[in-house]
Amino acid sequence: MEIRKAVLPVAGLGTRFLPATKAQPKEMLPIVDKPLVQYAVEEVAASGVPLAIFVTGRGKDAIEDHFDVSFELEQMLAGRGKEEMLRQVQSVSGLVQMTYVRQKNPLGLGHAILVARDLVGEEPFAVLLSDDIIDSETPCLRQMIDVFTRYGRSVVAIQRVERRAVSSYGVIKGHAVVDHNWKGRLFRITDMVEKPQPRQAPSNLAIIGRYILTPAIFKELSATGRGAGSEIQLTDALHRLLEKEPIYGYVFEGQRYDAGDKLGFLQATVEIALKRPELGKPFRKYLKSLKL
Repeated sequence: MEIRKAVLPVAGLGTRFLPATKAQPKEMLPIVDKPLVQYAVEEVAASGVPLAIFVTGRGKDAIEDHFDVSFELEQMLAGRGKEEMLRQVQSVSGLVQMTYVRQKNPLGLGHAILVARDLVGEEPFAVLLSDDIIDSETPCLRQMIDVFTRYGRSVVAIQRVERRAVSSYGVIKGHAVVDHNWKGRLFRITDMVEKPQPRQAPSNLAIIGRYILTPAIFKELSATGRGAGSEIQLTDALHRLLEKEPIYGYVFEGQRYDAGDKLGFLQATVEIALKRPELGKPFRKYLKSLKL
């Protein structure tokens, strides 16, 4: 079973970044010179997944425009001899095949995935949340696909977080899978709890925004009522699915930035800029000059 489709839910209102997101999608906020959503699509492409399914909403046209061919801009760049800029612009529209579907009601992540059901069909698929930027030698999604290829069941990306932070995440309970390929990074999940208090949390293994799901999740989402925030929660549907088939948690290799949070967004901007060959040295010099 190959993973041929990735769902990117991008219909959220981005209220944590108001007023910047009043008239533009949160997913189009730039980290250095690329919007958040482009990092996610580049991960899809680098992982060998050929199709990205965007679940959009009102006011998200800029996302579709960003990944479309911009004839006038390309003609202008070509005419002025700006070959490197032209290459960058053209590469964006050629990353993967793309299609779009509307989430007409803001009913949460679970509902957004359910909206993509007809486009996904009866096959396993990936879900990526563009708030999470993961910098790794091997793309996080590619790592998860390798796990799925071996076990053929749903896989969620997990990360160890501080105990005091668990109330911001879905948290898993599980036991480590004895498999030398992943050296203690793979867990067979036995339970999961949405945003527990630190004392009640079953572990400090938090679910972050990468998933590989079997098509069985659609039946569970359809049967899941509104939960926290009066939304259809993916964690609730995964909890139901767990009663019927195994789900694995994978501690990915790489650095994750929570760019859906203002501090995380700033950290991602600084650290990614420092890694850029043309920016790293002068930017580091500037940072050292600050009287902090």
